[in-house]
Amino acid sequence: MTESVRLAPDHRLSRLRRPALVVGVVGAAALLLGFAVSREHFFQAYLVAYLFWLGIALGCLAVLMIQHITGGMWGAAVRRLLESATRTLPLLALLFLPLTFGLGDLYEWARPEAVAHDPILQYKQLYLNVPFFLARAVFYFAVWLVVARLLNRWSLAQDADDDPAIAIRMENLSRGGLVLYGLTMTFAAVDWGMSLDPHWFSTIYGVIFMGGQVLSAFVFVIVVAALLVDHPPLDGVFTADRFHDLGKFMLGFVMLWAYFALSQFLIIWAANSPEEIPWYLRRMQGGWQYLGGALLILHFVLPFIVLLSRDVKRRADTIAAVASVVIVARFLDLFWMLRPASAVYLSMHWLDVAAVIGIGGIWMWAFVGQLAERSLLPLHDPALVIER
Repeated sequence: MTESVRLAPDHRLSRLRRPALVVGVVGAAALLLGFAVSREHFFQAYLVAYLFWLGIALGCLAVLMIQHITGGMWGAAVRRLLESATRTLPLLALLFLPLTFGLGDLYEWARPEAVAHDPILQYKQLYLNVPFFLARAVFYFAVWLVVARLLNRWSLAQDADDDPAIAIRMENLSRGGLVLYGLTMTFAAVDWGMSLDPHWFSTIYGVIFMGGQVLSAFVFVIVVAALLVDHPPLDGVFTADRFHDLGKFMLGFVMLWAYFALSQFLIIWAANSPEEIPWYLRRMQGGWQYLGGALLILHFVLPFIVLLSRDVKRRADTIAAVASVVIVARFLDLFWMLRPASAVYLSMHWLDVAAVIGIGGIWMWAFVGQLAERSLLPLHDPALVIER
């Protein structure tokens, strides 16, 4: 591939950018109103929505690094989609700031009066304290931003120069970058998610987060690729074989997510430890058990059965429909994991909707803008072949 192909201004994906911004601004305005009405619900809704959209961007960073290490036509076809998502990380770093003002509303360990009467929180205070929490967050974003920036800069340089050394440089960075992603995301999952229940712990919690993020990335790029399949010459790139490849990855990570979730459940349930079992007991009553059942169907059973079909995976419209269901399931999974820490009974506050569309609208506006800035295809990737 030696000719630059830009996203057409009149393409349906381009036309989504302005409505996405409008939705995002309306959602943000509703969030501001919600903050004045109910500060507690605001931060709870914001955390779940924020981690959902951040998960897509970080999952795309992880898949991008996997692609640089493994190569293959499947990755070359969606590389610019992955890169565009990673370039939204500066925006997501900015959107993290509202959470820093609500640590006391979200986390028990951030309330001095709670720590003063809890020996366990006092024991964990060396790690779970506000200054160290914020310092770790700065470090996480610094790592993610540096890795994403270098990969995007070198990818752009590869467009101008087919020097094989550039591809080797990206591969070497990706090897170390995946290790850094695994370490930083494990600690970030503990900080932002698991510490909502500071008396509970799970050694596989971070792995569940990472598996969900990679799955989120695959389903997201499948939906975007399905929107671009009619954009020449992408119709010769996003072929039935490419969707088949992406569909197999989606099936694999659907199964991997189920394996991680089941592993955590079986180990904790079998141990029947009073320190661990309450986390699941809260999610088996008050209506949360029905959401858990819906997750079992939407996040595993339904996509697993449907994706066994070769024909489904080879058609852009059908695989995108399955991916859309899984995207919804990804949000519900985070909601089920995080919200019972502060809500005994299952309920959906209007701020939950405002947060996910507010952050999501702004994020989609930024993503499409980044996608339009560069060629939709890498120009000197040896794995890229346009089929006619």
